[in-house]
Amino acid sequence: MSLSASIAPHLPFLRRFARALTGSQASGDAYAAATLEAIAENPDTVALEDRPRETMFKTFLKVWGSVPVNQKSSQDSLDVDVDNSGGPGLMLAADRTLERLTPWARAVFLLRSVEGFSVAGIADMLDCETAEVEQLVARAGSEIANQLSTKVLIIEDEPIIAMDLEALVVELGHDVISTARTHKEAVAAIRQHKPGLVLADIHLADGSSGLDAVNEILTSVNVPVIFVTAYPERLLTGERPEPTFLITKPFRSETVKAIISQALFFDRRAALVASTEALG
Repeated sequence: MSLSASIAPHLPFLRRFARALTGSQASGDAYAAATLEAIAENPDTVALEDRPRETMFKTFLKVWGSVPVNQKSSQDSLDVDVDNSGGPGLMLAADRTLERLTPWARAVFLLRSVEGFSVAGIADMLDCETAEVEQLVARAGSEIANQLSTKVLIIEDEPIIAMDLEALVVELGHDVISTARTHKEAVAAIRQHKPGLVLADIHLADGSSGLDAVNEILTSVNVPVIFVTAYPERLLTGERPEPTFLITKPFRSETVKAIISQALFFDRRAALVASTEALG
């Protein structure tokens, strides 16, 4: 099998992981592209024939880990002084916890919860002991769960899936302000309540598009969005503006929780950066 044929089926999922890890389509795709370049430059040293998916992710982690900033916690890279007086620079306890969470802990958390790799498989990718992986997964899961609650809009036309998503959102400590089945209902819900997060299906009940609904919503509010679809390969081509955060149907509860945590993590981080820049 050719190199490109080995890689192709797994590339959309590498992009999904890279975007979730970096919080950006552009940054995630850049790391994915660098991974492909590394494989192309050393085809003899990359054993894609046996385990192409694992090998791609392992190569990605080496590329991503070679960048010094990815070795530090977000708090270290921001180098922010906490203002305990209650002024604009105030960081709440949950924010400080998240900012101190190392990128490696989040990477391992996503590999386990979203991509479904085994603990042993992740340990092999990182050339470490399984106990270290287990500690990182446990730490990330517990610390990410400390985020403050937010209000969530669910855009989903299948009642059972909508109920499942609502249950998971509530379990994480968030409030569901509305569940919309169509583009029109979603836009109407935004007029009544401003959410802190949107979970959106791609294809809605009346034949309308969840993508179109979200694009209209984003003209009036700035809110992190997670798309839910049965066809992720159609949205993860890297050829146009595409979702940064994406959940594949049928989904696992661990995946939904992990992606929600990542979306809110980067939304919080962006707010913190904006606050510190405003302070000069």
